[in-house]
Amino acid sequence: MLLGQMMEMPLTITAIMRHAERVHQDGHISSITVDNPGHRITYGDAFARARRLANALQELGLQRGDRIATLMWNDYRHFEAYYAISCSGYVCHTINPRLFPEQLEYIVNHAEDRALLVDPTLLPLVERIADKLPTLRQIIVAGGAVPDSALPNLVAWEDFIGGASEDFRFPALDEREASSLCYTSGTTGNPKGVLYSHRSTVLHAMACASPDVLGIGSSDSVLPVVPMFHVNAWSTPYAAPMLGSNLIFPGPKMGDGETLAKLINGHGVSFALGVPTIWLGLLTWCRENDVTLEPLERVGVGGAACPLAIMDEFRERHGVHVQQGWGMTEMSPVGTFNVPRKALADLPLDNARQVQVLQGRTIFTVEMKITDDDNNELPWDNEAVGRLKVRGPGVCSGYYRLEDSETHDAEGWFDTGDVAAITPDGNLRITDRTKDVIKSGGEWISSIDLENAVMAHPAVAEAAVIGISHPKWTERPLMIVVAAGEAPSGEELRGFLKGKVADWWIPEDVVFVDELPHGATGKVSKLELRKQFKDYEAS
Repeated sequence: MLLGQMMEMPLTITAIMRHAERVHQDGHISSITVDNPGHRITYGDAFARARRLANALQELGLQRGDRIATLMWNDYRHFEAYYAISCSGYVCHTINPRLFPEQLEYIVNHAEDRALLVDPTLLPLVERIADKLPTLRQIIVAGGAVPDSALPNLVAWEDFIGGASEDFRFPALDEREASSLCYTSGTTGNPKGVLYSHRSTVLHAMACASPDVLGIGSSDSVLPVVPMFHVNAWSTPYAAPMLGSNLIFPGPKMGDGETLAKLINGHGVSFALGVPTIWLGLLTWCRENDVTLEPLERVGVGGAACPLAIMDEFRERHGVHVQQGWGMTEMSPVGTFNVPRKALADLPLDNARQVQVLQGRTIFTVEMKITDDDNNELPWDNEAVGRLKVRGPGVCSGYYRLEDSETHDAEGWFDTGDVAAITPDGNLRITDRTKDVIKSGGEWISSIDLENAVMAHPAVAEAAVIGISHPKWTERPLMIVVAAGEAPSGEELRGFLKGKVADWWIPEDVVFVDELPHGATGKVSKLELRKQFKDYEAS
């Protein structure tokens, strides 16, 4: 074996920081925070503050590999914490504030977090469970002052780093060392921890930075509405400084359409990322207030299937191209991204729209396959549908402090829990979650395809489809709809679906509700819907 003669340099988050400081120090981060609705800081100054935070954390007597939790929105302080914690050899444990208090308690104790960095608006969550968190030594509240609270060991962020030096020598790290920890939202049982390494994070960021994924550069301003507290904001806190893109953070205003529109137009945002419900709210506000999103060029959508209606409105009203992706916490998180190939430009619009709703091709570092229930691999022909499995250097090999994982097979493939088909050219088409597919009369019905079809109706704001028991067919689909204005009739929607899906897929029953329940990551909670409609009798 002849070995290459190249330098052995570890792939670490510290290397991203070092590169950004030297090459892109004038790139900037703009944030909405509780104490400043218009904060702006350069990358150079943000990393200097990260060094001060690293010095202050070191004074707590922490050990290499200790977990430090963040319970924060997307803003510049959270960005500083990402780098100060991981580059110091600690583990940045991001916590989703939308989880139940019992889940928050479980997560902090399971991770054995030593310190907690918290946004002041989220401090009441901590107060509810603080006496049940024995490992926490220090709570650092983002801002210049400590709010009124009975909690001990509280310190304001600016006081905490106030006397700390900007001179900090980050330790030499093994690229395999843990860098960050994120727990799945967990629809059943306790959330599971995914422990990322420096190597996996850097490789994932480099793959996401490519033109056929995020496709951003130093001339872009990027608005990650996807949260930093879950799925690493789709790698934007790493990829953007790596490339010199400006970051625009909405802070606690992530779901406010007016705020998002003003950020996009006020900061020249060219690329924004978030879940479909976020864009639904933004488009509604823009439509009602006759506002267009002039600088916006592209929107990345993930977390749930994006209806064509959202894609069409972005294109027709704002001239914005929507690119769908797919991934999971277990995958760092991006697995696929739908950047159109050149040939797509020559397709008629209707054909191009059908390609646009696909989840896209895998990013480099991710392999995927679909299998039947006997683990036989199925062809990529866009017809065979099977269990979607993945592997790669950005995919978890197991869960934190969980010895056995039923989702990993002997060859290392991770079962995503999704049901999918793959086109001959490698485009992923998610048809459902394993637990959400509807089996009617022995045949499968895709709830996602039904939802996408009905959401093209102009009077439908949001829709979800679940399976309900049926005495003859075992299961039938129940369509649950939030109307956009005056509700159409169930018969009108059934007629609208004719020719768009198989006739036997069309639900007999349509129920109208004021709103759909959403889980901690912004997805519609079908678990909650199944509970609500468990006694519903099918027609």
